[in-house]
Amino acid sequence: MIELNLPSYKFRFKNSENKTAIFDVLRKKFIFLTPEEWVRQHIIHYLLEEKNIPRQLLNAEKQVKVNGLTKRYDILAYKPDGKIHLIVECKAPSVKITQETFDQIARYNLALKADYLMVSNGIQHYYCQLNYTEEKYIFLADIPSYSL
Repeated sequence: MIELNLPSYKFRFKNSENKTAIFDVLRKKFIFLTPEEWVRQHIIHYLLEEKNIPRQLLNAEKQVKVNGLTKRYDILAYKPDGKIHLIVECKAPSVKITQETFDQIARYNLALKADYLMVSNGIQHYYCQLNYTEEKYIFLADIPSYSL
């Protein structure tokens, strides 16, 4: 897999059905390794190890209803009160981050109401904080470390 613009982490791999799988510590199972999954797993570990988000407050690849349509978000980080701290949208390294990517995560956020958004293809990362009062995004150099 391609080297990403994220710290290196130790991963567990196995071969299954002539494909490589990577162990997802959140879903507690092996997932077939695609370029997007490679990015997702790095970001999960980044959030756990660099941003100190407790494992029990992270969730990956779950369904959400947006305008009556069923969608799947990549990663969510919750606050202890159950509100959403962060939504992460992951793309494969070969996928350029475009306005369409931001529109996608913004649509998810209509239903989820997160404090922060992160969009990454493993090479480029974009972070923003939401100001709901003024209805605007504030782009950040990074998301803050998690604190309870």
